[in-house]
Amino acid sequence: MHTEDVLAAVGSGLWQWDEGTGTVTVDDCAARLLGLSGGAATHRSTAVRACLHAADFVSLSAAVSLAASEGTVAESLVRVVGDDGTVLRTLRTRVAPRGRLLSGTLHEVHSARREGAPTTTDWRRAREAFLLDAGRALAEADSTTEVLRVAATLSMPGFSPDGLAVFSVEGDRLSMIGHHGQEIADNTLLDMPLSTDYPAALVARTGRAVYLPTPEAYAKRFPAAWPLVKRYGRVSWAYLPLVVAGTTTGAWLAAFREPVAFTPDERSVLTTVARMLGQALSRAGLHESERALTDGLQRTMLPTRKPGVSGMAVAARYVPTGGGLQVGGDWYDVIDLPSGRTAIVIGDVQGHDVRAAGLMGQLRIALRAYAAEGHSPDAVLSRTSRFLAGLGEEHQADVRFATCLYVEIDPLTGTLDVVRAGHPEPAIRLGDGTTIVRRTAVGLPLGIEPDSDYPTTTMVLESGEVLLLCTDGLIETGGHDLETGWRRLSQALAAGPANDLEVLADSLVRAVHGPASHHSTGPLADRREDDIALVLLRRDPDGPTCAVPVRRTILTVSQDDPGQIRSCRDDIRALLHDWASAEQVESAVLLVSEVVTNVLVHTDGDAVLLAQVTGMPGTRRLHVDVDDASDDMPHRRSPGEMASSGRGLLLMEELADAWGVDPRGDGKSTWFELYESAPRGAS
Repeated sequence: MHTEDVLAAVGSGLWQWDEGTGTVTVDDCAARLLGLSGGAATHRSTAVRACLHAADFVSLSAAVSLAASEGTVAESLVRVVGDDGTVLRTLRTRVAPRGRLLSGTLHEVHSARREGAPTTTDWRRAREAFLLDAGRALAEADSTTEVLRVAATLSMPGFSPDGLAVFSVEGDRLSMIGHHGQEIADNTLLDMPLSTDYPAALVARTGRAVYLPTPEAYAKRFPAAWPLVKRYGRVSWAYLPLVVAGTTTGAWLAAFREPVAFTPDERSVLTTVARMLGQALSRAGLHESERALTDGLQRTMLPTRKPGVSGMAVAARYVPTGGGLQVGGDWYDVIDLPSGRTAIVIGDVQGHDVRAAGLMGQLRIALRAYAAEGHSPDAVLSRTSRFLAGLGEEHQADVRFATCLYVEIDPLTGTLDVVRAGHPEPAIRLGDGTTIVRRTAVGLPLGIEPDSDYPTTTMVLESGEVLLLCTDGLIETGGHDLETGWRRLSQALAAGPANDLEVLADSLVRAVHGPASHHSTGPLADRREDDIALVLLRRDPDGPTCAVPVRRTILTVSQDDPGQIRSCRDDIRALLHDWASAEQVESAVLLVSEVVTNVLVHTDGDAVLLAQVTGMPGTRRLHVDVDDASDDMPHRRSPGEMASSGRGLLLMEELADAWGVDPRGDGKSTWFELYESAPRGAS
C-alpha cells in the first residue's frame, strides 16, 4: 500500500510547496480538504490562497519561509473558506523542506479551540510596525558603529533582548565586532576559530539558526561554552546567521533575561531582523571601504603640506561631492618655483569618477614637473595641455579635458601673472570688502588642442586684498549660473572676515552648501552637486592698515583684445557698487569706455587702466588714469550730428568733475575724477 493510501485512510492529504515557481502540488485528499476541483494536480499558490482565510495564509507563508531558511518543520492551523467567506473547515498542516521543495501533510481538526493558531491581529500589526521601523533605521545607518547602535535599541514586540553581540567571519576565524548589554569578561568570546564548540561558530559554519530557550538546553548542547555565558544571567538565547547574497558573513546573538519559547512567530521576527542586520552591516562595510579609498586618494593627490606663500596668508579647501567614492577631478596645488616665486594652481578634470581622479593625479604631477623646470606660466599650461591630449589618444573611448588656472606670484611686489585654460576667473576682495571678478585672458581647456597658446594677464594684489581662486562647484551649485553664482559668492566674500582666511574659506563653502568640515579634504555630511576646490590668498596679512579706505583696480587692454573694454566697464561698476549717485556711476562707465576706446583706435599700443576710489562714503573721489605709449595729444573737435567719433573731450568736460591729459616720458596719461554726490531728488 502506498503512503498516499495510508494517509488518505486517516483523512490526511499530501502537498508540496515550490517557492521558486510559486506552485503547490496536491493529491486527491489534499485537494478535497482545500476545496480545489480536479483532484490531484499542480496549482498556482494564488489558487490555494483563494481557498484559505487571508490572515491564515499570511501566517502560513511566514511559517513556510521560516522553515525554508531554518531547515525546520513548519506547523500551522489554517481555515478553509467558501466563496462567500464562511469557514468550511479547519486544517492542520506540517511542512518540511526537501531540497528546493517544501513537502507536508494536511488533515482536518474538529476542536473549536485552535491551539497554536496564528497570532492575533493586534500582535501581527505590532510586529509589522516594528519590522518597518527597524528596516528604516537600519537602512539609514551608514557605518558599522551606527548599525550596531540601532541594533542595540531595537525593541521587539513582546520579547525584547537584554543583550546582543555581532560576530563577523574573517577567514577561518570568528570575531566579535560589537556587543551591548554587558561587558565581555572572557577574551575567548572576542576571537575564536570557526571550529570552536560555541553557538555563534556553529551558526557561521552551517548557516542555520540555533535557539536555546532554557539554561538547561544551553548546558546540554554546548557544555564547553556554558561556563563562559552562565555568569551573564540570561535564560534564553537565539543565535542567527547574517547572510548576504547567499553567503554567511557572521552571526547575531540575542540574549534574554525572561524566558522565550521561540515560537514560529518569534523566530520569524528574529530571522527577519537578522536578514536586515546582515544587509545593513554589508552596506556599512562597503561604505566604510569606499570612504577609506576616498581618503587615501585625497591624501595622495592633494598637497601633503599646508599651503604657504612667503609674506602672504593662504587658505585652501577641497570638498568632495559626497556621492559614491566621494572623489572627483578638482584639485589645487601650491608650488615653489626655481626663481624663488610661488605658483598656485587650481583645476577641474571633466567627470566625477575614479578615471577623473586618476587623471587629476597625473595632471598635478605633470604640471609640477613643468613648473619645476622654470617655464613661464603660459608654457607650463601649453605643455600640460599637450600631455593631457596625449593621454586622450591612449584612451579614445574616454577622452577627457580639464580646466585650469595658474598664478605665478611675486610676494615682494604683489604681482600676479595669471594664465587661464577655460577655468572660472579669479576674484579679488578689496580692502573695504568690495569684490571684483577680474576679467583675464583665457585659452582653451587643457587637452582639447595640443598646441594651444595661453595668454598671460598681469595684475597686482595690494596689501590687505584677498584673491579667490575656485572651481565651478563653488559658483554654479544650487541652480545658479555663472553670473548669479558670482553674485552670491561676492556677497559671501564681502561679508566674511578678511583677517582670518580659514574662517573666510569655511564661510564661502557654507554659503553654498551648509556647514563644512574644518579639514580641507574631509567629506561633508550631506550630498554635494559637484566637487569644490578653492584657494584664498591675502597679501601682507600683518602689514599696517590704511586709515583712509582705498579701492583700486589695474587692467591692461591690448590692441588684439578689444573685448577687454567690457572688463573695464565691469570693474568700474564693481568699484562704485555703493556709490550714492547711479547717474555718476553710468557717467564713469561711459567715460572709461570712451577713453580706452580712443587709445585703441588712435594709437598702436595697449591701454593701461588704473582706477582708484578714496575717502569715506558720501565724500569719496574716483580717480581714473588711462595710460598709453603715444606722444600724440588729443585735440578738441566739433563732430557733426552723424559723426561716430570725436566726442571724447566734450564728454569729459560735460560729465567729469575734473580731467586732464598729462604727458609722460614714454607716452601720456588721460585722466578724470568724479566726486561723490547725493542722487538728484535726495534730501
